[in-house]
Amino acid sequence: MNSVPLVELSGLPYDRGFTHGRALAGRLHGFLDDSLARLGHLSDRPVDLDSLRPGIAAHREVTAGALPDLADEIDGLAAGAGIERDAAWLLQLRREVLGYSRVTGGDCTTYASVRSGPVLAQTVDLNGDLDDQIALLAVTGPRHRSLVLSFGGLLGYLGVNDAGIAIGINLVLGGEWEPGVPPYLAIRHALDHAGSVDEAVETLCELPLATSRSFMVCGEERAVCVETLGSERSVLEGADLVHTNHFLDEKFAELDEINIFAKNSSRRRMAVVREAGIPDADDTAGHHRLLSTPPVFVPDNGDIRRERTVAAVVMRPDLRELRIWPGNPSTATEHVHTLR
Repeated sequence: MNSVPLVELSGLPYDRGFTHGRALAGRLHGFLDDSLARLGHLSDRPVDLDSLRPGIAAHREVTAGALPDLADEIDGLAAGAGIERDAAWLLQLRREVLGYSRVTGGDCTTYASVRSGPVLAQTVDLNGDLDDQIALLAVTGPRHRSLVLSFGGLLGYLGVNDAGIAIGINLVLGGEWEPGVPPYLAIRHALDHAGSVDEAVETLCELPLATSRSFMVCGEERAVCVETLGSERSVLEGADLVHTNHFLDEKFAELDEINIFAKNSSRRRMAVVREAGIPDADDTAGHHRLLSTPPVFVPDNGDIRRERTVAAVVMRPDLRELRIWPGNPSTATEHVHTLR
């Protein structure tokens, strides 16, 4: 059974980061000591922090200009954990450092519905065997409190806030990946500040993102999907939305860089969810069953380089609730957290 530590973060940005780093210091040291946060296991070339410093600095410059509070929080994380500043920033940039990987075994299936009440659910499909790095952050931000899923020192991945806004994420491949704001930090910033779906969408559309992603935003009455490709954005809205790892926008689809085999997997997972239908908001068993069944659930094939499901999450914006099944969701213990 995987543990999911809950870390309460409050105060000034640097203080939030310091608390986070101190609480998980042992885990973060072990992660960084494991072939530099396991990047060495995932890359075809040697990886060392010194060679990555120029790229880290370029991302930090853009991020600090756009999100100075989160830049301070990352510096606090470094101090609290007793790690180098560049190492703390690297923990936010692992996906950007790895770059394009067009052949994936899965990379998250996300859906949202407001038909029978608001719900956003997804698998979290990652390489690197990251289920041992899961933590939940209970953040008191500058405007809103939130429950935020984290992996290995990340300030954000997905989550729900006290304004009734939930945000999920999928990888899509396209455009130039260049120094900018990591998408996971964009989600954290939106949860810290957005009081409505419109505000969350505006935030995700305006930030200078480093890499392409699809964001699913669910409020109490609306669900919206934002696809990003370079500086361009596409917004899709509906009562029921499903996203996997290929672009849905017709113009973006022409520039999709995903490998055909991975695209077939992506389409197959999307078709399964659409055919099954998104369960009612209060049908927790139905959501768990859908997220735990292949091909939506991507099993471990023993290759650390291949993406697999390391968690499944169901969020209820109206209840300010996040449910998580860490590791293999079909056998994992359910953890339920609610903003009070």
